[in-house]
Amino acid sequence: MNRLLFRSLLIGFSLTGLHACASYYQRHLDFNAEFEQGHIKQALEALRNSDTESFGKTRFIYYENKGLLLSMLGEYEESNVYFEKAFLFGEDYRINYFNEASSYLTNPNMTVYRGEDHEHLLVLYFKAINFLKMNKPEEALVECRRLNIRLNQLGDKYTSEDKLQRNAFIHTLMGIIYQSTKDYNNAFIAYRNALEVYENDYAKLFGIKAPGQLKKDLLETAWRTGFLEEFENYKTRFDMPDYFPSNQDADLIFFWHNGLGPIKDEWSVNFVITPGPGNTMVFSNGNLGLVLPYTVDDQKDRADLGSLEVFRVAFPRYVERPPYFQSATLETASKVYPLQMAEDINKVAFYSLKQRMLQEFAKGLLRAALKKAAEQGLRKKDDTLGAILGLVNALTEKADTRNWQTLPHTIYYSRLPLTEGSNEVRLTLIADDQRLTEYTFNYIAKKQQTLFHTFSSLETSAPQYRYY
Repeated sequence: MNRLLFRSLLIGFSLTGLHACASYYQRHLDFNAEFEQGHIKQALEALRNSDTESFGKTRFIYYENKGLLLSMLGEYEESNVYFEKAFLFGEDYRINYFNEASSYLTNPNMTVYRGEDHEHLLVLYFKAINFLKMNKPEEALVECRRLNIRLNQLGDKYTSEDKLQRNAFIHTLMGIIYQSTKDYNNAFIAYRNALEVYENDYAKLFGIKAPGQLKKDLLETAWRTGFLEEFENYKTRFDMPDYFPSNQDADLIFFWHNGLGPIKDEWSVNFVITPGPGNTMVFSNGNLGLVLPYTVDDQKDRADLGSLEVFRVAFPRYVERPPYFQSATLETASKVYPLQMAEDINKVAFYSLKQRMLQEFAKGLLRAALKKAAEQGLRKKDDTLGAILGLVNALTEKADTRNWQTLPHTIYYSRLPLTEGSNEVRLTLIADDQRLTEYTFNYIAKKQQTLFHTFSSLETSAPQYRYY
């Protein structure tokens, strides 16, 4: 009877485990395939077919994806409805302690997906861009102020000196919006803040330098605000002695969303467990140089853990999707303008996960150890039931592979002068093998107007597997 029961349960768990073992990306292949091929309407339809996710454990990702796809289709008002839902989710999120406890007996996918730090910030970036395209700069500035508040909140979560507490790109965006409304004083302040963060934080953490366009805009707003001493000082500092503000009729701010951001996968680590001093158990992996003491107050739990030797733990990791295009230019009838990197979402994502990796290790170790100890305890009473629990544990030992997978890899931008009336602009995308892909756009500009445009290239190269 026990053998028949074991065989039946083995088949059942194996079948259900096939789906459980798939990553979040793999479980949404239909949607991802449509999106990655640029079939945005079909991807939106695939998303609508999974509307149950709008109130499930991954509703934050649902709101993000729907907001982004609607924005790409030009449905800016409806897009902002979903981005606002995503923002409010982050504001109102409350921990479900029952699900949190259950996750220690199964895996973290039992809990509601809270979202990564950078995802909460980018929700507001896209919302601000939508407002700019609807010619609502004041509403866009509200989103930027929300961004600053959210960034300060996230900065309080970590104690590391190298924590990402400021966002240069968001300060740049604020400066661009202020400048578009002729508020040159606030634009100058925002650009100056952006420069400081690029030079002191981004250069150190991500190897990203301040864009040349930012330096020009800082000089422009210093001049127009009447800060002539600062204007001359920055000209010297930037080695731009011949720079002088131009008097163009209008401006185009062009954002290029290049490639696709990373997806989450999982990797497994074998840990050795040994008793430590007092109530601690020490988890170690010599190959990775990891030695993690963990306090276990319950004497029975310590005894059960002490009977273990080696066990496997699953952790999340990002998989980079390198963009196919490496650079791009914009060309008018008179000049070529390079698009310049302002934000590397891929690097920010990797860094965000790295910041909390010790927390992931601690949670994963405790989860796997408790499951293994329960299995060992049950085997002492009933070997068959212990084996069944071992199978269940193996099938449910999963990392959380959920993340916002429709984000771009990198954001570039540039400012182009336009003449009043019709303007033709050619975008040239340059691949690593120097192959060119060109697009032509026409813009109708009014006197003193600032136009905003975003372009998304979804092409990627083969993924590269990297830890963290």
